[in-house]
Parts: sequence; C-alpha cells; structure tokens
Amino acid sequence: MRFTDTLPTPPAEALAHSAQLAERIRNAIERNGGNIPFREFMQMALYEPGLGYYVAGLRKIGKEGDFITAPEISSLFSQCLANQCAQVLTELGGGDILELGAGSGVMAADILARLESLACLPEHYYILDLSPELRDRQRQTLQTNVPHLLERVVWLDALPAEPMRGVIVGNEVLDAMPVELFTLVNGERIIRQVEIQGDGFGLVEVAGDYTSEFNPNLPGWLGSMADVLKAGILLLIDYGYEQADYYHPDRSQGTLICHYQHRVHNNPLWYPGLQDITASVDFTAVAEAGADNGLELAGYTTQAAFLASSGLEELFMTALNTYPANQYKLAQQVRTLSLPSEMGDRFKVIALSKGFTPDLVGFRLADQRHRL
Repeated sequence: MRFTDTLPTPPAEALAHSAQLAERIRNAIERNGGNIPFREFMQMALYEPGLGYYVAGLRKIGKEGDFITAPEISSLFSQCLANQCAQVLTELGGGDILELGAGSGVMAADILARLESLACLPEHYYILDLSPELRDRQRQTLQTNVPHLLERVVWLDALPAEPMRGVIVGNEVLDAMPVELFTLVNGERIIRQVEIQGDGFGLVEVAGDYTSEFNPNLPGWLGSMADVLKAGILLLIDYGYEQADYYHPDRSQGTLICHYQHRVHNNPLWYPGLQDITASVDFTAVAEAGADNGLELAGYTTQAAFLASSGLEELFMTALNTYPANQYKLAQQVRTLSLPSEMGDRFKVIALSKGFTPDLVGFRLADQRHRL
C-alpha cells in the first residue's frame, strides 16, 4: 500500500457507475440549498443503496480490490480471535458469535475451524453484512473451507431481534462509519460542507488551520450493540488513537484517508462510489460511549499485544511444524500483523463487556486501559 497523489483513471464502466452516484449527490446538494455536510456525502458515497462503495457489486478486498485486511493476510489473526472467543463461550457455557461486516468470509471460516479444533463451536455464527456481492463471496468461502459448518452460519439483514450471549466481533468496522469533518476557526468548530464545483465536488472554504473529524453516530451505534448483547463481549479491531493523540496539535489535517486499487490518498471527493473512505478511530470516544450505554471497558491494547496474549506464538509454531515449506511466508505474515512499523501498533483492540466479568486472555500481557 503506498500513498500517492496520482491515481489511475477508472475504466468506463466504473466511471458510469460513479456518475450515477454523483448525480444523486448533486441532487441532494441542490435540495439542501447548495451544500451538504461532509458526513452526508460520506454516507452516500459509501452506503447509497445500489451505488455506494460498500453496497454495490464492486470487488473491494484482496489483491483484485482496493485494500487487504488482517484476516486476508494470515489465518493466524483469526485463530487468535477464535482463542478469545473460546474463552468467552466457555465461561458462558455456550453462546453465539456475531460478525459485523464479514468481508470475504475468510475470518468467519478461520474462526469456525479453530473453534471446532477446540471443541468450542458457537450455536450460531451470525453475519451482518449489507453487501450482496460480499455475502456471495462469504458463502463461497465458507462452502470451500468449512462446508460441514455452513449450517451454523446465519446471514442477517439487521441486528438480532433477541439479545444474544457470546461475542460480537468487528474488524475494521468503526473506521468505515461516516464522520463529521470540522475546522477550528478562532476556537470554534465549523462543520465542513460539500458543494458542487464544476463537474465534481469540493469543500466550502473556511479560514482555519486545524481540521479533524468526529463520529456522531458512535453513541447510538454502541447503544444498539449494548441492546443486542445480553451477556458477553463486543470486540473491535481497528486503526486509531487515544483521544489526546487523535486531536494532537501536530495532527492538524485530520485522519481521513482513501483507498483505491491499493493506493492511499487524501481526496475523499474523488469519484464517489469507487473508493474506500475511512477515518481513524477515537478509542477514548468508543470507551466513553460504551460506558454511557451500560458497557464495561474490559480491555484495550495494541494489535501486537492482543495477538501475543491470544496465542500467536503457539499458533505460528503449529503452522510451521505442519507446513515447514511455508516458513518464510508465515514469518512475513507474523511481521506484518505484529511489527510496530506495520499493523502491530497502528491497529488497536478494544473489548466492551456486559454481564461478563472474567479477565480476558487477549489483554493479559499488556492491558492499556489507563491510556484512554
């Protein structure tokens, strides 16, 4: 993944797709008197029915897509998550797993395979994903990798109607939630607006030198998670910072980044519908919103520390003994997941619990709740 100011011209079919979405956004801007908040633009660019980036039939994840997530890098990542899930399911005497946004389905397949080896399968493995294309890929992945466990998998269109016992897990879910963009002008937070500029879009100019963002949907979203969870934990993995670091004076341009064909850039208004738009996560805000909704902060640490606590070394050695010819490949995977210069420190893991008090194994080596 490389940062660039130069992006390839999308193919004609993709341009036509983006043009349809751009027209809808222009109509929304005109109906609103000439501009809309950036959050509304981001919502439409990512989730507009039939056209938004996450809900249209575009290949997003993997070598043919725009980015690669940790479960795609190595099954060791998902096996570590499975070890944490196994502790919770064992303590509860059984239960379910709900995965939010299951990507290609590889994490679900790897978690189920690992839990089967531990004799700790969930009663159901729920998947909540709004993308028809990704649902098809998930089913294919599960059918290929764990066909005998497919009957445990249930796809949902909405959160479960009845509260569940077990684990809700979301890998890179929070960063995809639409954010408000703001600029400080004489100490006052001015919400940024998107307007039509020529054939495209631009931000309405404001005279300020510090720009950042916040997630206004976080309290309501965590409230819905708390309502769904009867007993167990909510486990979230994402890239981000504690609040003091998130809003550090030196981070004066915010954290918004975009992904297109494994290139990273900072223009979220470019060809809506064709690129991923994300913002780093304010984990202090996550912890506070969780507490406001009756969730206990059960653990917070770096991805590297979480994986180490959850048995990464043992899983690596087992894989190495099983597939000795893959030594270099496996070592590279572990480095990518764990090194500070890769994903190890940039990605964090936070656990919020309800009706569950045992210390979580994933945070036994380095719990950093004090940093929040």
